[in-house]
Amino acid sequence: MIQVLYFARFKEVFGVAQERLPSFDTTDALLKYLIDRGDVWAAELDASRSWRMAVNQQVVHGCAALADGDEVAIFPPVTGG
Repeated sequence: MIQVLYFARFKEVFGVAQERLPSFDTTDALLKYLIDRGDVWAAELDASRSWRMAVNQQVVHGCAALADGDEVAIFPPVTGG
């Protein structure tokens, strides 16, 4: 199992802050699973939208390996000043 955390607009739009899901080999496989839910999931996680993913609190770019017990966070880009 993996723990998936949703932040900011994702938490609001998806109606869930976190969930436990079966393990996936990669972030791409997880993303496909989430997008296949359709509706707001597909719209919000579309490649044309701006969002980020972190695995065990490390931001990842592109496809990253996942293992049982990992924590994956999905969140909008953060700006600072």
